[in-house]
Amino acid sequence: MATRPRSRRAPARESIPEASELEAVLESTIASLSTSADDALTKASSEGLPDRAEVTDWVERTKRLVLTQGDRSALRSEVPHLATRLLTLLGSVGLRDGNRPESIVAAFLPRLPAIRASLSADVEAAFEGDPAAKGYAEIVVSYPSIRAIAIFRIAHELHELGIPILPRMMTEHAHARTGIDIHPGARIGRRFFIDHGTGVVIGETSEIGDNVRLYQGVTLGAKAPRHGSMLRGVKRHPTIEDDVTIYAGVTILGGNTVIGRRSVIGGNVWLVESVPAGSKVIAEPPRQLVRTRAADDDEHPLQRHWDI
Repeated sequence: MATRPRSRRAPARESIPEASELEAVLESTIASLSTSADDALTKASSEGLPDRAEVTDWVERTKRLVLTQGDRSALRSEVPHLATRLLTLLGSVGLRDGNRPESIVAAFLPRLPAIRASLSADVEAAFEGDPAAKGYAEIVVSYPSIRAIAIFRIAHELHELGIPILPRMMTEHAHARTGIDIHPGARIGRRFFIDHGTGVVIGETSEIGDNVRLYQGVTLGAKAPRHGSMLRGVKRHPTIEDDVTIYAGVTILGGNTVIGRRSVIGGNVWLVESVPAGSKVIAEPPRQLVRTRAADDDEHPLQRHWDI
């Protein structure tokens, strides 16, 4: 007996809202989105939301200026252009203490030569400290640490002038491009070198002296309290004195932690207390297990028996 094919039920047609109904939904949505509320996003909007692309372009051009531009005619064109664009960016944030954009730009521009001098010393330290470097140009154009440090030094000067939001946007741009996270509030001395650099974190209240070298994966961080907001503005990050070398994977935490000058911190060390000058700190070496293969391994290569 032949079976009759099952009849397929036509899919139910979705009801299409009437034009008046759709218009009412649109108006209700717009009203809800535009309602003033005392939430975090509304507060953020009131503080100013600078255009990310504009901030990024400005700091990249300023970086190029201090790193590579020394021709007077080029500077005559570029410096006024950057000053005008900085005025515009300052107008997009809420300046504190009655600061005027024109006064801030007038205070920032004379700091550019000092930024350039600091970066020159940083490049010199990189050349002296990295035997893989074949020349100064290679360091300037290809080392991610120089890019991150250059943007930090520009952002730090704006941070010192009391500028909100913009300095942090600049260093977070460098973080995204290089994997090196330096808060613009940190204080870093001359001849600073980060070798490789990926995964380095330097917190807001860190203080770093002269001739300090870090390797990848170093964290200068804060202990994590339950009520972190109560410590806003308090020193929470370590102090690294002059001539210190910190190898890969080191974590140093706490605002009272001081690494004394000329110290060497070995890889993968965890520190939450100070060490005196001239210290050498290493992690406890791993216990090594020497394994020997059993005699029948050559006959049965897929069945390994180990004597430990």
